[in-house]
Amino acid sequence: MRVRVEQVTLPGIGVRHDVVTSTGRRIGVVSHRNGRRDFLVFDPDDPDSCLASVPLTDDEAEALADILGASLMLGQLTGLRQQAAGLLTEQITIPAGSRYVGRPLGDAKIRTRTSASIVAVLRDREVNASPGPEFLFAAGDVVVLVGTREGLDGASAILAVDDPAG
Repeated sequence: MRVRVEQVTLPGIGVRHDVVTSTGRRIGVVSHRNGRRDFLVFDPDDPDSCLASVPLTDDEAEALADILGASLMLGQLTGLRQQAAGLLTEQITIPAGSRYVGRPLGDAKIRTRTSASIVAVLRDREVNASPGPEFLFAAGDVVVLVGTREGLDGASAILAVDDPAG
């Protein structure tokens, strides 16, 4: 189901984007010409009346976007997992002592060695969806994997501290 986003030009101010939720609630974001952003919640009884306006710094707007993006992606993965028997998702943190810290994702050969797939890497509130083989791992990265229990366990062992099978 597609969500309709309405764009309204606010002369001298900027642009407002509104979304009407499935429950009929209207929310929006005003992007001011000076770069400021305000998150808006409208009155359900009067869609032209704003109940709350929350100013967001760049960092706050980015954090909110990351949270919504990550939760959406993980929700989609959960739905996929429910459709495919035996398919699981798991998050594995790259430890500081892993042999793959500072090395490209492709060096680990996770999919070839385990049949598990890395679908995202979370780093510093940033979601790196579908990272390519050139993506460099860093200590503390949270790797989001999809695969069988055996594949996920194998990937965890590969990315662990001082993997001897490397």
